[in-house]
Formats: sequence, C-alpha cells, structure tokens
Amino acid sequence: MEPTAPFEADAPPAPESPAAAQNGPASQPRRPRNGEGLWETVRSLLIILVGVFCIRTFVGEATMIPTGSMENTILIGDHVFLDKLMYGPRFPYTTWRLPRLSAIHRGDIVAFRYPVNPSELFVKRVIAKGGDVVRVVNKQVYVNGKRLREPYVRHTDPAIYPLRDNFPPPVSEIPSLEEAWGMNPRWAHVMSRYIKPDGLHVPKGYLFCMGDNRDNSSDSRFWGFVPVRNVVGEPLFIYWSYKAPSREWLDNSVEGRLRFDGSILMNFLSRTRWSRIGKVFRNPY
Repeated sequence: MEPTAPFEADAPPAPESPAAAQNGPASQPRRPRNGEGLWETVRSLLIILVGVFCIRTFVGEATMIPTGSMENTILIGDHVFLDKLMYGPRFPYTTWRLPRLSAIHRGDIVAFRYPVNPSELFVKRVIAKGGDVVRVVNKQVYVNGKRLREPYVRHTDPAIYPLRDNFPPPVSEIPSLEEAWGMNPRWAHVMSRYIKPDGLHVPKGYLFCMGDNRDNSSDSRFWGFVPVRNVVGEPLFIYWSYKAPSREWLDNSVEGRLRFDGSILMNFLSRTRWSRIGKVFRNPY
C-alpha cells in the first residue's frame, strides 16, 4: 500500500528567497497623506464647479418667470430651461461669442437682456425682425401689411388705448404719451425716426418683441427695440411650476425670502402645477 501524501498544512514552509530576506517583510500599501486626500477632494469640487459654470454659460440655464406678461403661454412661477448654445453664448467679461447656430424667427419666444437695464432678463415673443414693418390697429398686429394669426394672445381689457392698442402713435402725440403711459424717455426721443406712413420700421440687427398678455406687458411698444446681440437663449420646457403671486417672487428682502421659502416647503405638493411640468414651447408659425 502506497503511503498517502501529507496534508498541505503539514508541508514544511517554502524557503525564503535571498531577495525577500534582504528586503525585509512585505511592504504595506501606502496610505495617502491627509494633504493629498484634501487636495483630491478640492480638485474634484473644482472640476464640478467648472463643469457647471461652462454648462450654465454656454449650454443652458434655468430661470424663473416672476411676472404675467407672457400669460397664458408662460405663467407666473413657471421655471423654464433656456437653450443658450444655439444663440451664440458670450464668453464672460468679454465681447467674444461662439458662432450662432440658430436663426431667430418671428413667433419665437426668446430670453434677452433688457435694453434699458441689461442686468435684468426678459422673456417675450418675437413679433418682427430687422427690415419688417409693424403696426397695431385696435389690438390686432400687422407685420409687413399682413395680420398675424396669434392664437397665443390674451386680452383682458376691452378698452382701446393709444400706444398700447394702436401703434405706432402719431408723432405729434409722442410727448404726451411719454408722461401718461410710462414710455421710456429715450424711446420717446428716437421712436419718430422709425415711424413711416405704413408703420414702425424695425432696423437691421434688432427685434420688436411683445408679451402674449397683450394688455399687461411692458415690451417694445413702451421701451423700444431689442438688439439681437442681447438675446441669450430660448425657453425649451418647463421643469417646475409653482403657483404664487408675482409680489412673492419679486420680494428680495431677507424676511420676504425666508417667509416665501417656508411657504414653498409647506405647500409644495398643493401649489405645484403638476400638469405644466414638461410643457415644451413651440413656434406657432
């Protein structure tokens, strides 16, 4: 009978190689120093911040609509995502811009820097472009002599007023309209240059924009043309909508913000307009 092989546990240990004996015990994995771990964390945060900055500057940006000038297309409290990449976003603190990938069309809803105060962002609809002729007769808008089909327009006031509902006004009436209707003084000073017998002529490189809530909108009728270079993006869709009055969105005091934020926490489910989330904006023309 052949002798059985010894169990592996009983086997003698393998002789240690000269190299291993010379180098001593096996080295342990090197633990990162506290400074290295902190730098890795900071670097990761910097990469994230730079990525967010680039996306917000060149690709898209979230914004909120605090006023009702675009009702019922865009309601107060609608939070929309802007497409900026297609409109040639500008490099911060420079005059350089990326190439524009999309033309602006009549009927587009655009976000732009308010010409009177560029720190403010306005959202309106493009009614006419450079080279077009605009005229408003008893609330009906005509561009190049043709009446626009505007299914999106909202009228809440049946009265007919100068400047708002009949535009452009006679040149002789402009001084009185500046005081009575809050027309921007600079616009009142230069408007007559663009008024011809057939209407207001929009110069090249500019847009004439109006709100869909036509009787309650501060727009090109009251403060003038929008330079194309001021356009920063186009609303694509609504990602959240919360029902609250305009005064609450516009109250920037510390007390007001804390009170409103608390109200959102308490009423998030009941005041969120769930049916509006995901709404996409399309040009009706």
